[in-house]
Amino acid sequence: VFMGEPLNGSGDLIPPEDMYEACRIAARHVKYLGDLRWDFSELHTVEIDPAFIRLIRSYLSSVITSDAAWRGWKIPETTLCYPWIVRLLPNIRYIHWRRDPRDCILGGHKTDNLADFAVPCPRSNDPIEQRVISWLYQDQIMRDTPEPARAIHVRFEDFVLEQQRTLERLSTFLGFELVTIPVKPEAVGRWKTHPDHREIAALQPALERLGYLETPISEKGGS
Repeated sequence: VFMGEPLNGSGDLIPPEDMYEACRIAARHVKYLGDLRWDFSELHTVEIDPAFIRLIRSYLSSVITSDAAWRGWKIPETTLCYPWIVRLLPNIRYIHWRRDPRDCILGGHKTDNLADFAVPCPRSNDPIEQRVISWLYQDQIMRDTPEPARAIHVRFEDFVLEQQRTLERLSTFLGFELVTIPVKPEAVGRWKTHPDHREIAALQPALERLGYLETPISEKGGS
């Protein structure tokens, strides 16, 4: 799959500045309701800002102009403007890549401080709290967006521990065969031994909803 060019070491299409600015434009239509809840309804109904469309087209220019049989892109910030991406591109295939939030919040990321993307949100000087707020925001924006016609949900843990089964699901969804890649089983469940881990009450509903409080993933197999 041609993923645009150039790519960074994580496979993200760069430079990212046009995507970042597009996210800030979309955030103007988000309302913070308090208690770590947001209202995304405007993003589903208001006319998409022409500046947003221009920035996304600029960011994806190498993908759009490519004549490759299979094209796509990856960058985490896509989540921050996901409702408008789905409205602009309703017929592409979407892979929703999930991971245990207890592992997600152990490392820093550009989206930790949502204020950098003009998202209305509570402020915190605690890096873990910032990541929790960001994770909850991104989780809600995905859930509150009507699912596109072609979408699949994949757990990082299943890809690592049950890669062949997960690749079969993805190959069927995409319409072509995928090959295995090296993975690190120790990347699953790092929170169990990480010195920075602490229980976060706000994450408990999501952990239960996503199945992370059930039988250990290594015993369940693919989902």
